[in-house]
Amino acid sequence: MEISARSGPGRTGIKASASSLTPLAQVTQLVRPQLDQVEERIIKQATAFDPAIEGYVTYAIGGRGKRLRPLVALLAGGATGQINTGHVDLAVIVELIHVATLVHDDIMDEAERRRAQPTVNARWGNSLSVLLGDCLFAHALTLSTNFENADISRAIARTASEICSGEMIQTQRRFDLKLEVEDYLRIVEMKTGSLFAAAAELGATISQADARSTEILKTFGMRIGTAYQIYDDCLDIAGNEGTTGKTLGTDLRKGKFTLPILIFLRAASEFERERSCSLILEGKCDEVSQMLKNGAGNGALSESITTANDLIRSAQAGMKALRPNAHTEGLLGLGDALRAMLEQLRT
Repeated sequence: MEISARSGPGRTGIKASASSLTPLAQVTQLVRPQLDQVEERIIKQATAFDPAIEGYVTYAIGGRGKRLRPLVALLAGGATGQINTGHVDLAVIVELIHVATLVHDDIMDEAERRRAQPTVNARWGNSLSVLLGDCLFAHALTLSTNFENADISRAIARTASEICSGEMIQTQRRFDLKLEVEDYLRIVEMKTGSLFAAAAELGATISQADARSTEILKTFGMRIGTAYQIYDDCLDIAGNEGTTGKTLGTDLRKGKFTLPILIFLRAASEFERERSCSLILEGKCDEVSQMLKNGAGNGALSESITTANDLIRSAQAGMKALRPNAHTEGLLGLGDALRAMLEQLRT
């Protein structure tokens, strides 16, 4: 049964309407009925598991996040055709994969809070949490086999492998003082950009879009996803736990050298570099984070935000080749919303 895509306002209309909403909330209004269906479907996934573990699954998927990956999948579908049940299925799958990665990330980071509640590992320990993340991955891949087009399920499986490989490389290179910005960007593309890219690409595939349009959306997803990870890495340094609802400051404590610290170390004097590296290795990461926040970090945080902004602009520029409609404008608006989130970190 096909769900008709709501006709929506153009980009100007998105900004002009519902002025009390955040820019991101305004974009989501374009696909609100379908996002509500995605939310209902995600909640129902817990019943597919054995009753003995259903409660754990419900807890893991119950904390409602931004649902950015489902949003990209639905908007890409609407940008190239009519949003249908296949797009809703895709949106559910990419979100389940994302939730699985969060469960595993929180274990490795020893994070205690996520989405304003205790993490799975904080409540039930690492052993159960590892297995729960595995179950969610496996369930998402099982759901992907329901697509008649086997290329879609194969693409989802490849993306899951890419995400895990990116996480492994990042873990392998913790506390690696030889890590370069280029290495970081490759890791980010694998562990985050790839799922955004798959959401956009497969949203277009389900709409039976031509190869050129599909590739444009895939590139858009990769760039937006990479920019979002840079935002998240900057948030880990400059954010507020009370506002974000999750444990911050874990990257440096766990030896994950993200873009702000890499830019700082690259531009630092030999004395500053040695002192900062010593602080990190000694576990005095709060001092380094404070240095990056208060301007003593040679503008590394600001430069990181600019790098993410440039990626977003590049993603938006690539969209010009698509025929405009409400949903292509929504994707452009998503970029604007992410830029606004980034700019808030400068203050």
